[in-house]
Amino acid sequence: MSPDDLQTARALVDPRDPPERQTEKLLTIVGALIRHAEETPEDRGAAWVQFERAAMLEEQVRDRTRDLERALDLLNASNARLAEAHRETEAARSNLASAIETVQEGFALFDANDVLVMCNSRFNALLPDIRAQMKPGLTFTRYVEIAAHSRHLGMPDGMTRNDWVRMRLMRHQQHHFILTQQMGEDRWVQVSEHRTREGGTVILQTEVTDFIRREREARGRRLDDQAAVLRPTLEHLKIGVCLFDVRLHLLVWNERLAEFLTLPRNRLWRGMHFDALLEQVRGQFIFPGGHSARHLSDWVRRARRLETFQIEVTRDGGQVYEIFAQELPDGGFVVSLEDITEVRSTLAELSRANETLEARVTERTCELEDALASAERANASRARFVAAASHDLLQPLSAAKLYLASLGDDALTASARRTLDKAQNALLSVEGILGALLDISRLESGRAAIDPAAVPLGPVFRQLADEFAPAAALKGLRLRVRPTEAVVFSDRAYLRRILQNLISNAIRYTARGSVLVAARRRGGLWRVEVRDSGQGIAEEHQELIFREFQRIDAHASASEGMGLGLAIVERAAALLGHPLSLRSASGCGATFSLDLAQAARPVTRVEPGRAVPLARDAEASELVVLLVENDPELSRAMVQLLETWGVSVFDVPSGEEALALVAATGLVPDRCLIDYQLGAGMSGLDCLAALRARLGPVSALIVTADRSEALGAEARALGGGAVLQKPIPTEALSEFLFGAGSGGAAATP
Repeated sequence: MSPDDLQTARALVDPRDPPERQTEKLLTIVGALIRHAEETPEDRGAAWVQFERAAMLEEQVRDRTRDLERALDLLNASNARLAEAHRETEAARSNLASAIETVQEGFALFDANDVLVMCNSRFNALLPDIRAQMKPGLTFTRYVEIAAHSRHLGMPDGMTRNDWVRMRLMRHQQHHFILTQQMGEDRWVQVSEHRTREGGTVILQTEVTDFIRREREARGRRLDDQAAVLRPTLEHLKIGVCLFDVRLHLLVWNERLAEFLTLPRNRLWRGMHFDALLEQVRGQFIFPGGHSARHLSDWVRRARRLETFQIEVTRDGGQVYEIFAQELPDGGFVVSLEDITEVRSTLAELSRANETLEARVTERTCELEDALASAERANASRARFVAAASHDLLQPLSAAKLYLASLGDDALTASARRTLDKAQNALLSVEGILGALLDISRLESGRAAIDPAAVPLGPVFRQLADEFAPAAALKGLRLRVRPTEAVVFSDRAYLRRILQNLISNAIRYTARGSVLVAARRRGGLWRVEVRDSGQGIAEEHQELIFREFQRIDAHASASEGMGLGLAIVERAAALLGHPLSLRSASGCGATFSLDLAQAARPVTRVEPGRAVPLARDAEASELVVLLVENDPELSRAMVQLLETWGVSVFDVPSGEEALALVAATGLVPDRCLIDYQLGAGMSGLDCLAALRARLGPVSALIVTADRSEALGAEARALGGGAVLQKPIPTEALSEFLFGAGSGGAAATP
């Protein structure tokens, strides 16, 4: 067979034909080949070859036919099993649909792609206008939009249908949730969504209409019971009251309301709408200032009534009523109507009475001003008399003192000497009394000239210690005056006089023990205390002692004072604005306290850009040290140590505050003690560099716990700044402050 014949034969066999048809074609081809071979005797050998090939081809055809038959059998079996499985699936689906249909709730299943798989007939049964659209393949978003536009779906108060769609889609993002939804006229279902394990969604709808109705009935009964209990209470009120529920329906009211509104009983009934009641009484009242009943209606209809409603209205005839409305916790509100005609009438009468009283007060004030002027003139005359009399008395007293001093000791006997001493003491007492009278006169007349300024307490304390030490030693008392670097705002002369009188009194009334004078910080003030261990002052005498010529010890002689010291103290403290207080009890000593405002240390004016040392008191000789330390405990310990050494200390917690202090006060300290680690901000070395850039070669120590050579080298690079390691050796600190080499730009401990 030629290749063309073979190709022709192959074209005759269609692989798509069934095996039987292909076999039939092959047999026809073989028969044709045999006939062809018989009809060609001249080429018998070639025909035989073609026959053998045909036989082989037939064998292959039979093998292929058998394979095809086996494949066909397998295919038929598979199709049979597939058909059986399909029948079982349809049966299962039918059974599932039947089972779902028997469920009493509405049921719907959406797959993981939010596509509806199936639902039963009860699903959305209360929304009949959308039932035909509930078919498999519906997306969840489309289902929500369809449901939102059903005319049977009830919307919550204040919510539009678009709002409901957004709410429903947002709740759908939750794995599980439950909500109660109105469907149909007064019909309610509870909708619950649950996420399946495969990511699908199951929606169950359970009708709860009967439950909600029973709940409403129970609530209505409770409201009736509450109204029955509330009504007798409301009837005892002198104001008209009515309560409305969240739907603006009247719940309960009292008879006083009907009386004020002049309404018959049949015009008020339970359940009537607020608008119906307002319409009946709209024309009865006159609202003030452009207001009207509409403002009350607008308040009632607010979604949230955060503020109360209150207004006064009038009625023909002159009656005045106050309308007050307030929201209740359950969303309802209460409205009260109070007749305030009598109150307003009383207020008007009070206003007229006040006008009369104001006129009388003005008249009386003028009389009092005249009397006060007369008293002031009399007081001024008394002050002038006291001043003149004191001056006239002091002149002969001074002469008498001179005469007595001129008497020689040699011409006097011992008895005469004692008499002379007593006379001199008596003259000194009289002189002290006259001086006190002059002080009292000046303070009461207001002619006392004061010059408030910054006063360093340290020099004042040292002067007082020197002044009263002999008197205390004479009585065997210990006078302790603690050093201080406080600077206060006061008048130096009067402040010293106040402290003189307090210390003198303390020594006079202390038989044994000690007298302490100290200043301590109290917030932004300095409290100066004079404390003694004397007999104390009973509570009933603590106001009396500040009056003129009042003394606790009535048996004391005039030479011990006339009871003017504390009177001067009180008036001078009041004049200076220094609060004065007393803590004492009988037999427990006394403590007088004076609160003084803190002031900056006085400075000398200099040319711009030029710093000078801080001005000091003429009697002071301490070093001025700037301490920069951010640890409060260490700072307090250092300040206490330096103050006991007689050093004036300015302590600040940071380098920035040190520079601010220098800039504000012009301070040029004698020494600087600067901690290396100052927390956030500049370091101790940065602070020292900035101080030297501003003040020049100031003597300084860098205090640190860092013992590295690098820190020492860095300090030396600043111009010889010395480093003192913690814990601080007091000997080295003393050498730095007071040693011979401490006056240079730097000192090495």
